[in-house]
Amino acid sequence: MSNCLAIALVFLLFADADVPMVYRLRARAVPVADFPSGEEIAILPLILSAGQQAQKDVTAQAKSKNSALRPESRLTLVRYVSGEFARALKPLPAGKEGFLVNAGQPLNQQLLDRAVATHGAAIHTGDTVQITKLEFRGHSIVVDVNGGGRGKHSWREHLQIGMVGSPFPTGSTTTTRPDSVPPGIQPGAGSTVFLEFNKTVPDLSPDDLKQLLAPILDFSKQRSASVQWVDTLPPEMKKAIQDRRPVVGMDRDMVIAAIGKPERKVREKDAEGNDIEDWIYGQPPSKTMFVRFMGEHVTKIEQFPQ
Repeated sequence: MSNCLAIALVFLLFADADVPMVYRLRARAVPVADFPSGEEIAILPLILSAGQQAQKDVTAQAKSKNSALRPESRLTLVRYVSGEFARALKPLPAGKEGFLVNAGQPLNQQLLDRAVATHGAAIHTGDTVQITKLEFRGHSIVVDVNGGGRGKHSWREHLQIGMVGSPFPTGSTTTTRPDSVPPGIQPGAGSTVFLEFNKTVPDLSPDDLKQLLAPILDFSKQRSASVQWVDTLPPEMKKAIQDRRPVVGMDRDMVIAAIGKPERKVREKDAEGNDIEDWIYGQPPSKTMFVRFMGEHVTKIEQFPQ
């Protein structure tokens, strides 16, 4: 009897020893991550990930459009909109009160007619006009057309130049001059458009701004003022302007045609007493360019960081 019990126990132990091995073999077949074909099963998560990334890109673009106007965007607007020609689609009133345009909303024709009747028309439908100045405020962009309707302030009122014997140290004068008005346009004899956003001015491209002004101004069939004039320049200067880069030897008009009007201007005297003027593009620590004039022409160009 004891022998039979011992034999039974031996067989039971052998059988029990095999059971965990069977369980281990089956357990390895269950997790998806251990299958050689696991990459095929991951296709759906990859598709979802790509879709989520695309959605993030769209959201980022939307946020960019809804963000406040950046300094570099403002400079770009001045470069590529100020000075451009357009055809007037509506008469525009004279006077400093100008006309208010709500960005993205239908033009209020009744208010426009009333403003023209009250102040007279500085610009008539079909006239070829020029954007002569852009001014950026908290919730609006002020657009002067043909010199604007707000009168004239001489830049000399705000300019001081260090001279020998004067109380101001030589070479330390800084000034910002307003946009110059093109020849043949009388400051204050044009019209002013107040483009109102009812919020902080959003980040805009030159095309965005032109589109917002489209109810009153048509830029589509007007050739750029700089392009008309560039055709008369020497080939090397023409190419530099087309490449959007300043070069030594350019005059002020050529520099404006190439890279637009500067954010700031600094006038001073060098060590030899010569009058120099630096045009500054950009804002440190971002990329900043200094274009130096001595007399009427560029003598030096520096860019930081290199």
